[in-house]
Amino acid sequence: MAALTTTNNDNMNTEGFEVYQPEQVDATALGAETEVTAYECFDEMNLPDDLLRGVYAYGFEKPSAVQQRAIVPMASGRDIIAQAQSGTGKTATFSLGALSRIDTSNPQCQVLVLSPTRELVNQTTGVINALGERMNVTVHACIGGTRVRDDIQRLRKGTQVVVGTPGRVADLLFNRRALHLDSLKVFCLDEADEMLSQGFLDAVKELISAIPENAQCCVFSATLPLEVMEITDRFMKDPVRILVKRAELTLQGIKQFYVAVDREEWKLETLCDLYSAMTITQAIIYCNTRRKVEWLSDEMQRRDFTVSSMHSDMDMNDRDLVMREFRSGSSRVLISTDLLARGIDVQQVSVVLNFDLPSNRENYIHRIGRSGRFGRKGVAINFVTQDSFRYLADIERFYQTQINEMPQEFDKLL
Repeated sequence: MAALTTTNNDNMNTEGFEVYQPEQVDATALGAETEVTAYECFDEMNLPDDLLRGVYAYGFEKPSAVQQRAIVPMASGRDIIAQAQSGTGKTATFSLGALSRIDTSNPQCQVLVLSPTRELVNQTTGVINALGERMNVTVHACIGGTRVRDDIQRLRKGTQVVVGTPGRVADLLFNRRALHLDSLKVFCLDEADEMLSQGFLDAVKELISAIPENAQCCVFSATLPLEVMEITDRFMKDPVRILVKRAELTLQGIKQFYVAVDREEWKLETLCDLYSAMTITQAIIYCNTRRKVEWLSDEMQRRDFTVSSMHSDMDMNDRDLVMREFRSGSSRVLISTDLLARGIDVQQVSVVLNFDLPSNRENYIHRIGRSGRFGRKGVAINFVTQDSFRYLADIERFYQTQINEMPQEFDKLL
């Protein structure tokens, strides 16, 4: 991996990196897509037998569009830039591509996956473990809020796949000297638009500089703005580009509606009116701030509605408990910040409600992608005040979609 030079600048701009500013997004200027063969079944992909058994044991029957086009080039060692909608199987795509390259006789780290949140790291670790179960691959999640000593012990024993958040991985690599990348074959950056944003840029930049020159680099995201594409040009070698147009980003299978609420303070009563229909299955309600999540959760519980809530300031053990309850179905309505907008696949979610429209229009697709996961149906509801109609119109223009007013008989949509 070529070294990336740095300039001393307080806003973290570097010669090799530019800070991603969401308002500058132009998703139509992503460059030319690479012509690749689409494999319509997993049997045609020449995957190792034990990995193929893991695919079918996991429940996969037919590859999604991104899986059809990205797994084989990744398995052959090509650098990959892949953009596909939320819910279309990106995690399994890079998991299968990476697992196919592992030398099972070598216990050292051969795959490094970086993800922005603990929840996404844990989910990815689970997918890789399940798909690689018959290969006896060793996988470990490195995240904050856990004992560093445990990570060090696991890495010293030998871990072939490391999935982690940038801060913890950087600490283990540079400070603890417990993670070694000499045998690294695959470096994967998940949710790249988030990972190359200002909050993660320094740590990711440092980690990329430590990747061996001959390692394969793979970048995956539901949205890949021009600024992110320009950054990847600095460290990727003739990548295969698998991209979707902005017009294709709005998810098929998801019905999108808005509810006009004249005043902000009337949203709560509107939500209470909808609640009985929402609990038919499972729903996620998004707010823009931790404080709003806590307030809404308290208000709903005070009215004897059963809800759970989660945000980034919660203790990790509490967050894990909330997610376990929500995945099991014992909790049916979850109120969250955008912490949950990326990559968390809860099978039963069929309703996503934006109590607040996202402050960053890129997050709209990540939010509504919690419903309608690959091959499933879902409903997205947006609460819109008079002041926020212009944001809704901006989302419609950006994704070239139409969001209609919600009909009276909402429960029949589910």
